This record gives sequence, structure tokens and C-alpha cells, in this order.
Amino acid sequence: MLIAAILLAVAATPENTAMQHVPGEQAVDPYEINPSNAGAAPFAGEAMARAFHGQEGIRRIVERFVASNFADPRIGEIFANQDQVRLKRTLFEQFCYILNAGCSYTGRDMKAAHKNMGVQQGDMNRLVENLQAAMRAEGVGFAAQNRFLAKLAPMRRDVVER
Repeated sequence: MLIAAILLAVAATPENTAMQHVPGEQAVDPYEINPSNAGAAPFAGEAMARAFHGQEGIRRIVERFVASNFADPRIGEIFANQDQVRLKRTLFEQFCYILNAGCSYTGRDMKAAHKNMGVQQGDMNRLVENLQAAMRAEGVGFAAQNRFLAKLAPMRRDVVER
């Protein structure tokens, strides 16, 4: 979500994330595959998915990213009342879809997902720092990180409220 999803996603099986209810998670209005809600078109080809080490690498990045956001003293309060399971699922789907790693996105659009969260530009900056750290920990190259962040950046207008 660049943080659109970034604020709301988890891991279901890599093969069938779409249209599948995840144990322990309440269904979102119906699960509906809607690529336009992902906030960005997928990259062409397989290079970006490979740079992120496929679905398993994307899953590890999302796990680290979500954990660091919840634990971060500067932005953790934004996440305090969020469903961590759903957040991980939808972020995984969003990142996987955008990176063209074989997933569909079933989450809400970025504006709806972040409505009334009070996200400020400083919060977004910290979120990006946490995502960069998660990508570095996975061994994603700097150029691939920048290409991904550039793809996510336009979502800022739908996430930042003040």
C-alpha cells in the first residue's frame, strides 16, 4: 500500500492468496480481486520478483516490515488497533502483485484503507525507512529497492491526511 498496503496485510499460502479466508481473520467486505485497488500497476517481466527473492522473500520482507512498524516508538500507535494478520496478508498481496510475483490483490484501495488514521508526512517517512530496512535484511539490491519505492510513492497522496 506504499504504504497503503503497508498499513493493512498476511500470509496465506503463496499459491492461493486470492479469494481465500485466512484462519483467525474476519472477511473484508467480500474478498474481491481488484487490481486497481493495489495502487500501482505491476512491473513488467520477472526481474523485480527475482530481485525480491520471489514470494517467500516478499513474505519475509512483509513480516519484518510489519513487526518493525508495530514496535516502532515513533509510529507504533498508528498500528496499535490494526489487525496484524490482515495487514500482513494485504501487504503481502499488494507487494507480490506490484512486483509481478504471481499474486492477486484483494484489499481495499489506499484511500479507504487509511481513512481517518491521521497519517502525517513524518509517519510516512518513518514507514519508508522501516521498509528499506526490511528490504536490506532480505538482501534486495539498492536499485531494486528504489524502483519499488518509486512505484509506491504516488500512493502517499491517498495515505497522508495532514
